[in-house]
Amino acid sequence: MRLVQLSRHSIAFPSPEAALREPNGLLALGGDLSPARLLMAYQRGIFPWFSPGDPILWWSPDPRAVLWPENFHVSRSMKRFHKTSPYRVTLNHAFGQVIDGCSDDRDEGTWITPDIVMAYHRLHELGHAHSIEVWEGDELVGGMYGVAQGSLFCGESMFSRRVNASKTALLVFSEEFARLGGKLIDCQVLNSHTASLGAVEIPRRDYLQYLAELRLAPLPSHFWVPRRLFPAR
Repeated sequence: MRLVQLSRHSIAFPSPEAALREPNGLLALGGDLSPARLLMAYQRGIFPWFSPGDPILWWSPDPRAVLWPENFHVSRSMKRFHKTSPYRVTLNHAFGQVIDGCSDDRDEGTWITPDIVMAYHRLHELGHAHSIEVWEGDELVGGMYGVAQGSLFCGESMFSRRVNASKTALLVFSEEFARLGGKLIDCQVLNSHTASLGAVEIPRRDYLQYLAELRLAPLPSHFWVPRRLFPAR
């Protein structure tokens, strides 16, 4: 297996099965972050991830971390917190603020470069990338964003500036997503935080099969219309 150099003149990708085993899932480098290329990547189970100053790197890890929304794990303490939550949760009200929050709130640095921010803004404007916002009063205190693929949602990043804010974003979104036909949330690579919330690893080939089926099963057209998700009133 070898790393593939992408052309700026074609949005084609190699098969995810050609990805390296070490580092796990690295498939290709180069190309660009145009909407057409990004959408082609997501349709094939591939996503960009690279550090500032590096070339664009494209990944499709094996195994893949996923979360079935109905299996979201709510701890006892989180249940108690959510019953009297001070937060309000909205959908697609402040995409720019959310991606900026995901970029800024990282002690270890960020892969969400200005080019990434601009690229996902374009996807949002085209109706493919979406945000979930958590507010305390009028202050944005947490949220997450990702890319829709039919009834599968590819989560990209989340942030939290208050206790349980990012957990609230994922909990409320998972419930609404499942209620209206959402089937699977892609978490890309498992970490301790997503594992604690119910994410698990599955073989890449299984993820690609789910993706092929679910991206052709759209949610109701009104699902992504900007609205309040929590509290209901």
